[in-house]
Amino acid sequence: MAFMDLLWPLFFPALGGVVALVHIMWKHHRGVAAIRIFLMWQLTVGIGLGNIYAAFGHLVVADQVAASIGWPPGSPFQREVGIWDFTIGVVGILCLKLRSMGFWTATVFAFGIFSFGAGLGHVYELVVHGNVSINNAGPVMYMDLFYPVFLGTLLFLYLRKTNTPLSSC
Repeated sequence: MAFMDLLWPLFFPALGGVVALVHIMWKHHRGVAAIRIFLMWQLTVGIGLGNIYAAFGHLVVADQVAASIGWPPGSPFQREVGIWDFTIGVVGILCLKLRSMGFWTATVFAFGIFSFGAGLGHVYELVVHGNVSINNAGPVMYMDLFYPVFLGTLLFLYLRKTNTPLSSC
């Protein structure tokens, strides 16, 4: 098992956290402003750059990625997942420029639905088919399940502290 297989699912969210903390400390943000900055960098780096990196894997080195997930090479699912990863990656990066809560909320929901669904798929493959491949039952599965919950919690906290109802996003 390669070290990068363990590291990459955590790398971009961690990098987004570091960038956010530097930004928060540099600009002396506190409270709700700090939550907003942290969420912005998670959307931009964690989702944006992270999913563009994932798209590269699914589209450029598809057979290697398929093997690391426990799937046969040449499967057309790679293109579909790769295009989705690229799409949500671009949307995540756009969150740096498009800072409306409506856009951010839609980004968190779209990412969360796909990611959580993919995570459940990993659990299914692990339990039903015994697929313990590193990119099925490893950090990717946990990030697919828990990162959307983390992002949703950040968004909820921000909306709650600003008294912004979800219906107005």
